[in-house]
Amino acid sequence: MTAGRSRARCVARAALLGAFVCATAACGSSKSAESTEPNEPMSTWEEPASYSYTLTSSTQVLAGTFRVKVRNGKAAEVVGLDEDSRRQAQDLPGDVPTIGELLKTLNRARSEDADTAEADYAADGHPLRISLDWDKNSIDDEALYTISSYEPTPG
Repeated sequence: MTAGRSRARCVARAALLGAFVCATAACGSSKSAESTEPNEPMSTWEEPASYSYTLTSSTQVLAGTFRVKVRNGKAAEVVGLDEDSRRQAQDLPGDVPTIGELLKTLNRARSEDADTAEADYAADGHPLRISLDWDKNSIDDEALYTISSYEPTPG
């Protein structure tokens, strides 16, 4: 009779442990719920071939405010509007992204389960603000992009 009770207790403990593990796993998987905030719909905006916009960026690589002219889907002219951005626009003009490239980065962050991958959109669907943090426990991987003065231009 002792062996029967011991086995029953072992099975009960295993079932309880299994339920605990399942519950813990369910709690830990809330990251996908976090990435679907109310302001998180995928943008239906289609990037035009030509437009201009102002980008304010605070990242480890790209910091400052830039006036960007996009032609044929590529950043054709980049003007720094402050001391840091003037230097970067001169030294690294190819590092200033188009809005389409920013959206690709946002989508990649979402697909790779970044801790933060959020955007706010204008009425026409183009992003106004993109906030990224790949790993909340890492330093210097955060990025904040603010998009203003967006104007489509004739090709």
